[in-house]
Parts: sequence; structure tokens; C-alpha cells
Amino acid sequence: MTDVCRWDVPGRVNLIGEHLDYNGGPVLPMAIDRRVTVKARLREDGVVNVWTDLPGAAKESFTTSVRPGEVDGWASYAAAMIWSLGNAGHSLSGADLVIESALPSGAGLSSSAATTCGIGAALNQAQHLGLDRTQVAQLAQQAEAEFVGVPVGLMDQLAVLHGQAGHALLIDTSQQPHPFEAVPLTWDADGLTLVVISTGAHHSLAAGEYAARREECEQAAAELGLDRLADAGLDATVRLTDETLKARTRHVLTETARVRGAVNAIRRGAWPQLGTILTASHASLRDDFEVSCSELDTAVEAALEAGALGARMTGGGFGGSAIALVAPEKVQAVRDRVEARYLDRRWARPEVFAVRAADGAHPAPSTDARLGK
Repeated sequence: MTDVCRWDVPGRVNLIGEHLDYNGGPVLPMAIDRRVTVKARLREDGVVNVWTDLPGAAKESFTTSVRPGEVDGWASYAAAMIWSLGNAGHSLSGADLVIESALPSGAGLSSSAATTCGIGAALNQAQHLGLDRTQVAQLAQQAEAEFVGVPVGLMDQLAVLHGQAGHALLIDTSQQPHPFEAVPLTWDADGLTLVVISTGAHHSLAAGEYAARREECEQAAAELGLDRLADAGLDATVRLTDETLKARTRHVLTETARVRGAVNAIRRGAWPQLGTILTASHASLRDDFEVSCSELDTAVEAALEAGALGARMTGGGFGGSAIALVAPEKVQAVRDRVEARYLDRRWARPEVFAVRAADGAHPAPSTDARLGK
């Protein structure tokens, strides 16, 4: 078998709605114009070989009957998707996989979802599995949660598969399957751009902090007699006695309101209001949810000092990236200010770049994909 299926899968930025996808709240991610490319070629011997362009990464091999715990490191995401497909009854004959990434490593821009979804899409095409995009997203989420051990929600996978150029996706995670609608982003026409600040700080949700936050939210919901913490009323923090659970609940409640406010501001083109909402989200993630870090806080502070309308960390936290809404002529000022603040602290130089809302996963023009809507 020599036919190669190639899929380009974007990373994502979550504009707002952090840590709401597993709490049943609304989220507002957008696919971005930096991507992961997955190339797949079928084999007939039950072996999966995986290559990547990550520095120092060697080829990894395993079988299509791989099980959790048998593969770790960078290749665990590829193994996880193979396992998830097989676990769902989709028989695979083996594959050679090549993964190439234009996303900064560990930046919190969802390279893991792009990788698993890209493998799922490419193998779905190559082996004619008949899966639609949402089914691939669900299998990719299961791969990350049950094989890799990071209990993520479905936001990232839906964003990288269903993203639309020039739009964010408003996803309602309170329903199954999650309904979503495209929200036009028109800040470009009004002389603004979205900037990503990749801090270079270590970003590993599998380290346990992400799981701990999810457990705390589940505990708070249970004490309030709820299935989803986002359904809590305004009296929730009064009813809870534990201060940590109060803080986590306060973030979920206020972030839910901020998502609604952000969508309203975007639809009206009220960019200063959106900026204020973004910055308030960061404060909540820093103080109530405690998932920020010094590198993220410094990036946000420096961006605001350089004239950004608003800034916040994006992604699961504990490192990764911040975003800032700025005028294009101030992008260099943001870059200079953040770099200067990092240099003062003897931190590694951050990467600062503008992004646009992009289309979701798509096959290379030379292939004939059969991945449904």
C-alpha cells in the first residue's frame, strides 16, 4: 500500500471560557493559522511506525493492539488514537505516520488535539472508516482522556475539526453532542489583531494539576447537588464551606457570564469591552482557579502596558500561552515589552506572533478525503 493521505489540522486559541468545557459551560475557541500536518500510509502487518519533527525524537513503533501504559512520551498521543479507534470497533491494518508541527512546543495551542484528530482523519480516509468530524473528535477526546490520562473536555477537538476561517465557535458543552455556532470575528476590519505570546514555560496538563482542578469542580457540583458546576446559582459560593471550592465555583460562574458578554461584544464590535472581559478572565484564572504562573502573568501585564485592549492566558494553564487584542501597529511594542520583562527575569525569550481564525482540519489538495461534515 503506497497511497499517502495527508491532513493539515490547525491549532486553536480559546478566546474565553477556560475550564468550562468539562463543567457544562459555554466556550469560544477558534482554529488558528498554525497547524500540525499528519501523513498516513497503510500497512498490512499490524505495525504502526511514527515519526515526528520534534527535536531529538526518534521513530517509535507499536502494534495496532496497543494498550494504555505501553507507550509514553510524544508517541503516546499517536498510540492513544490507534487504541481509541480500535476500542470503538474500527479495525486497522497498520500504518506509517509522519507528524510535522508548526505550533510552538508546549504552548497550550492544542497540538495534542491537532495530532490525535489529524491521525483520526487521515486513517478514516485511508481505511474508509466512514466517520464524520464529530465522531473523530469524540474518539480523539477519549484517546487523550483514557489513554494519555488527561481528562480533557471536547472543546479542542471540535475547534480543530469544525473551525471556520474568520469565525470563532460558540460551543454549548451542557448538551450531548455539543451544539455549536460560528460567530463572525470582525476585529480585522476595525484595525485590530489577535496576538499569541508563547511563554516557553513548561506546559504539561498530564502532571496532575489539570486533573486536580477537574476533581475540585466535580466535588463542588456534588456538594451543590448538581451534575454540572456551570448550572450553579448565584448563591453557590454562599452554600459551600470550603474556600478552595468556593473559589473554583466563583470562576466557573463568572467565566460563564464573561463568555456571554464576550459574544455580545464581538457581535456589536465593542472591542474595548471585549478587551476588559479578556483581562477579567485572566484575573479569575489567576486568583480563583489558580492555573496561571509568573510567566503568563508577566506576559499579560506587559501586553497591557504596551497598549493591548485586553489580554489573558489561554489553554489549560500552568504555562503555555497568553493572548492579547491589539492594534497591528502595536504588535511590535507588545513584543518588545514582553521580551524586555522576560530578559529582566532571565527567562527564555518568548515567541510573539499574530494569528487569524482559520478553517478546521482539511486534506491536502492531492488527496480525495471522505471525512463528512
